[in-house]
Amino acid sequence: MPLIVFASSQLLWVRVAALLFTCVAFSIAAHGAFLQYEIHRGLGDWCIFCWAFSFTCTLLVLLVEHCSLQARVPVSWTNFPITIACYAALFCLSASIIFPVYFLKDQRSRNEVRDYRIVSTVFSCLATVAYAGEVSLTKARPGEVAGYMATAPGLLKVCQTFLACIIFILVSDPVLYNQHAALEWCMAVYCICFILSMAVVVLCVGECTGCLPIPFSKFLSAYGLLAVIMYLTATIIWPVFHFDKQYQRRSDQTNAIIVAVLTAVNFLLYLADLAYTARLVFVTV
Repeated sequence: MPLIVFASSQLLWVRVAALLFTCVAFSIAAHGAFLQYEIHRGLGDWCIFCWAFSFTCTLLVLLVEHCSLQARVPVSWTNFPITIACYAALFCLSASIIFPVYFLKDQRSRNEVRDYRIVSTVFSCLATVAYAGEVSLTKARPGEVAGYMATAPGLLKVCQTFLACIIFILVSDPVLYNQHAALEWCMAVYCICFILSMAVVVLCVGECTGCLPIPFSKFLSAYGLLAVIMYLTATIIWPVFHFDKQYQRRSDQTNAIIVAVLTAVNFLLYLADLAYTARLVFVTV
């Protein structure tokens, strides 16, 4: 009888660990955490989505690599796995923060339900560590020829798009950008930069960088400079106009403060991205 043999490697075991951790996290949460009865059940659904998405994509990567189907998959396999791993790490990190804050802190649930939630939180944290380990193992080393998404600028693009999604959630409920035209400009900055960064990710993963009318490296440099300038304006404008007493509302300003912080963080990410892009030599496979 033929035996199925998995080629053992450190990367394989990290992926298997991430697969198991995410599987336990969303299975336990769905089975006994009773999130559907909570006020913040939408955030509970988000956490389960993060774990289920990460589990599904990791399983897909393992199956494709085990069956040696990389050449038949219509994506760049030098870019796809590390992109998924980076997004999964950020998803699980967000779930590891959101889940205990909204479903464990100051909750008076039954002991059994609380135990389920603690287990999900623990395995979510373990999954975050596992995915961070996968990114560390597969990212490009200095002087190494690799796909764009394995380089520092590629990983920064993943972080930029993820933070932009968090900003979109925070400014939408309640709406925080309709008090002044300057705040609407900030929202336009978030949208434009998100679309362009996500376009770069899709182009790299889909092996479509050659479809651009200009060289990909020139596109990255021009877009990086534009994004830095735009985010610089948003970093200054958002706190100045949002916290000005003339336009300030009496409602809770927690979301606005978080948006201001995330805007500054994303500005630094775009600045680092531009610095790396200016001196990086890479090969798109």
